[in-house]
Amino acid sequence: MTGSWRTVRVTARRFETADIVAFELTDPDGGELPAFSAGAHIDIEAAPGLVRQYSLLNDPAERHRYVVGILRDPASRGGSAALHQVELGAHLRIAGPRNQFELAEGGHETLLLAGGIGITPLLCMARQLLKDGKKFTLHYCTRSRSNTAFLAELRQAPFADNVVFHFDDAPDEQRLKLPDVLASLAPDAHIYVCGPGGFMGWCIDGAAAAGIADQRIHREYFKGEAAVAQAGDTAFCVQLASTGAVFSVPAEQTILQVLRANGINIPASCESGVCGTCLTGVVSGTPEHRDCYLTKAERAAGDVMLPCCSRSASATLVLEI
Repeated sequence: MTGSWRTVRVTARRFETADIVAFELTDPDGGELPAFSAGAHIDIEAAPGLVRQYSLLNDPAERHRYVVGILRDPASRGGSAALHQVELGAHLRIAGPRNQFELAEGGHETLLLAGGIGITPLLCMARQLLKDGKKFTLHYCTRSRSNTAFLAELRQAPFADNVVFHFDDAPDEQRLKLPDVLASLAPDAHIYVCGPGGFMGWCIDGAAAAGIADQRIHREYFKGEAAVAQAGDTAFCVQLASTGAVFSVPAEQTILQVLRANGINIPASCESGVCGTCLTGVVSGTPEHRDCYLTKAERAAGDVMLPCCSRSASATLVLEI
């Protein structure tokens, strides 16, 4: 894993659907790229100061290229729209890879649940699971056949028999019957979910209702809402464990914004509680979690938080900075 920035060249560019473009990225000098594991993503600088995360979907054994799929989001804050304008042969700056969506050790069965562009990290996982000889099924839900990215690739993949497609505009009998799928899982099975927020919430809630332990439900969100003040927000103090310095965080600002204003820079990217880049330890105090990255168990433990969006339920929060 590396956080250093490097330049790559777009050596292949193709539209998988009207709204999803796939890029193959390689080293301009033909060298190897840093190794990655299934579920990893890279940061791409879409424009100066504008960084977005994209999952790697190709085989983790490949060191000569990275492949990403980028959805042009109508509600984009600029990242996906800018990248859709990038032409073949262009150079991009990237950082990583990093992985906060690792395949868990152990277990004899894996269930992959993909919604739309959420297929990208799960496609990489399917390649790895096949190589590892693990039992798995990939359920891929999209609006229609024409809106299904990597359809031909999945149908020709060596694990094609493990893939089940579900189209919103097709007959009801081919829709994902989640309770039935969950009921058939082995007791130690792990579930990986990625896609739009509504799809993920439906899958995660369904798994919880089926009695599946939260630590066996793995999720990665592609986007969150930009952090905004909420009614009832109040000021609190943040103290740095390393120096004892104390800063006041007003209701209308985030911890990250206050720290930056005081010359304290911690790694951050999405600033909406999705990517986990700014994950910070909590020494004392009670975080008020507003992210969609931490698990229920991690939130309950209260020893880490995401200062890009979360706040404090106590008057003072002491952070491991």
